[in-house]
Amino acid sequence: MVDADTDDWTKARDAALLTRAVQEAGRLALSLFRTELKNWIKGASSPVSEADIAVNDLLEERLRSATPDYGWLSEESADDATRLGKRLTWIVDPIDGTRAYLAGREDWCVSVALVEKTAPVLAAVYAPATEEFFFAARGQGATRNDTSVHANAGTDFIFPRMAGPKPLVQRLSPTADEIALYPRIGSLALRLCRVAQGHLDAAFAGGQSRDWDLAAANLIVQEADGKMTALSGDAIEYNRREVSHGVLVAAGRDRHARIVEHFRHRPLP
Repeated sequence: MVDADTDDWTKARDAALLTRAVQEAGRLALSLFRTELKNWIKGASSPVSEADIAVNDLLEERLRSATPDYGWLSEESADDATRLGKRLTWIVDPIDGTRAYLAGREDWCVSVALVEKTAPVLAAVYAPATEEFFFAARGQGATRNDTSVHANAGTDFIFPRMAGPKPLVQRLSPTADEIALYPRIGSLALRLCRVAQGHLDAAFAGGQSRDWDLAAANLIVQEADGKMTALSGDAIEYNRREVSHGVLVAAGRDRHARIVEHFRHRPLP
């Protein structure tokens, strides 16, 4: 049994460790940004570059050396099934939005969460090109550059700012002009953080997003008085054997409830 005081100290230590590691990783990624980089395609169509690998190596060295008993799940590391038996696991996307990164756009980030069993307890999303550092600890709120952020309240669909796949967003209204579809954001984690900071009213993720795209942003949205779930309203669970997810939605709590109810009566084909 873990002593409560010890557990609080450990979480404070891990929060400081996470902050340092992600900020250092972001600086490394920024130093390589808009330079000539080797890049290739893995799987069917997922781009990866030597910057992704370098950032992943740095994060793994900083985080795993300090917490050798924790599990590890990263987009750029071979999956190690021993993570499934760990109480705490780091879930890492070294560069979320690699296409944007390689194209020289600024909508990319470093995204890392610490997950306890199946739910995130610490989260950091750092967009160094725009100097934005989002952070959340379970039960302690969410911040952007040390200032509290809050998802937008309300339930309306009339001219809200939404992001995500256009066909999904348009299903909220028979009149497309009522929906203000935000320009594509290359990083899914950043798209979701824009909900947490109130820059977007809601955001969708199409199917096949992975744990590393979502875990950190999920906690940041949750701690910013928002909610992020499957389109059915079911909670998202992390660090399972299967790490891909279906269609998801994030919004302020009341608007989220209305969106889930809307799709309950108008399910996707």
